[in-house]
Amino acid sequence: MQIPDIKSFLHTAPHLFREVQYPAKKVLLDEGQVSANMFLVKSGALREYFYKDGKELTLEFIIENQAVASFDSFLNGTPSDFLIETLEPSVVYELHYKAFRQLLENPGFQQTFNTLFYKRFSEISKRLMSFIKDSPQERYKQLLKKRPEILLRFPQHYIASYLGITSVSLSRIRNRR
Repeated sequence: MQIPDIKSFLHTAPHLFREVQYPAKKVLLDEGQVSANMFLVKSGALREYFYKDGKELTLEFIIENQAVASFDSFLNGTPSDFLIETLEPSVVYELHYKAFRQLLENPGFQQTFNTLFYKRFSEISKRLMSFIKDSPQERYKQLLKKRPEILLRFPQHYIASYLGITSVSLSRIRNRR
């Protein structure tokens, strides 16, 4: 979810956000764990993923000026269905659930959060529809059009799993261009 201006977002109540630096490959939330934090990425990159039949399947890439949480887990106190991990050394702002509840009492924050949450919901809905109606090649073209930085920044096997295909299939799609 894009944050229009991360600095103004954080200025709402800077004392409630904790800036933390993590190395690459650090799991910030494990599958089955209840999420206590939302993460705002200052620098670096994170990935949401889960395991199926022993394979990692990437749900999303989160980069600078984006926020991530297992929202169902964070908002409802249920176990997370996926992991959140740093892909690169990253600096994130952590917002604990109790601080988040405090911030929701601020109408400005609440409006910003609702806008961001609805935007993210829309993005997820479009991605789901794409998996239902589009071919892998069409999904690749959309990724190339809408988020080309992902194709340049992350390993091919992560991108392939994000597209729902194998690395070999991704290589074929790339070679057809």
